[in-house]
Amino acid sequence: MKIAVIAPTEIPARRANTLQVMKMAQALVGLGHTIRLAVPSHVHVPTPQQSPVAADRRLSPGLHSWEELAHHYGLQHAFAVDWLYSHPSLRRYDFSWRVLRWAKSWQAELVYTRLPQAAALSSQRGMATILEVHDLPQGKMGPWLFQQFLKGKGARRLVVITQSLAADLSRLFGHQLLSPFTVIAADGVDLERYECLPQPAEARHLLLERTQSDLFSPLRRLTTERFTLGYTGHLYPGRGRELLLELAKKLPQVAFLVVGGEARDIDVFQAEIQAQNVENLILTGFVPNAELPLYQAACDILLMPYQQKVSASSGGDISRYLSPMKLFEYLACQRPIVSSDLAVLQEVLNPQNAILAPADDLSAWEQAIQRLRSDPELMNRLASQARQDAQCYTWEMRARRILEDINIDCLS
Repeated sequence: MKIAVIAPTEIPARRANTLQVMKMAQALVGLGHTIRLAVPSHVHVPTPQQSPVAADRRLSPGLHSWEELAHHYGLQHAFAVDWLYSHPSLRRYDFSWRVLRWAKSWQAELVYTRLPQAAALSSQRGMATILEVHDLPQGKMGPWLFQQFLKGKGARRLVVITQSLAADLSRLFGHQLLSPFTVIAADGVDLERYECLPQPAEARHLLLERTQSDLFSPLRRLTTERFTLGYTGHLYPGRGRELLLELAKKLPQVAFLVVGGEARDIDVFQAEIQAQNVENLILTGFVPNAELPLYQAACDILLMPYQQKVSASSGGDISRYLSPMKLFEYLACQRPIVSSDLAVLQEVLNPQNAILAPADDLSAWEQAIQRLRSDPELMNRLASQARQDAQCYTWEMRARRILEDINIDCLS
């Protein structure tokens, strides 16, 4: 099948939505479909050619090579990427018109997008369309655009990230959101990238070897022998930065490896660490997705300290509906997990594959970590179950479920 995948924001970027879009595009390629990804750009670019991206082709804008994109996003399968102009003040509406003409020009059979403007227009024009949503429709236009997608002749499937979001959408928008039209699909993981990972001490040794020529690398503070707790991801409000700092103060004998975060968030966190004389928190900053499994493998325990309110890159609260990609990476990494007990996370986590603790209870988090440190058998049991559960959440399995029995008509 020829599928036009429409990205909602610029690529490359460090936003989670760009990683998710790239992973889904790759999964569709893995299932044997022909994929072209359309990306909004504030830079005028030439009309895209019809041939797919070659592995060594320089891409525009910014002259990004496929190798650079693959390293940034941890990709193995190449697919075509086209950047189309989007005026900064037109809120992706011009891009949506442009991208649908682009899709028709190469006779795409299906439009797949997280961009509501494009989904509404595509569905209304009778193009077979899948819309994926990770939150309730936002702003004044969001609900209207969502309804336009639902009412259009091209609406084929709605993909919803969590059961909680599906329930709220059904309550607000009605019976048409029932299965099989609506598919509840959590995020996923490239399971093969987590095969044969080294044990924590060996992984730390490998990371330390990488720092031999960099005297200023924060990784030089790692030691092979020191028990290490890990967190990967952004450091926006609600991600648990304050809890990590308090835990590090309570547990000075262990190291805390924090991977990710925008520069401004890293600077704020580093200032807090220095002001409180905390020496066991190691901040690496951004790490390309291709390298992330080794960093996660370097941890004896992986932490997911989401709070009751969780900010996205846009600043909105996503705590009720989130399906973090690191959750599935943690499962695949085969390490014990300590996570906040948010209801939405318990759609995947349970006492058999993780220890769940109240988001704001520092004592409970400390006890959970100490319990694991003192009980290797429990650590192994949780880690093994986590790895087993990860097999249900590959990106290709997700893509296959989304496309199952879908009715595809030609573009009008």
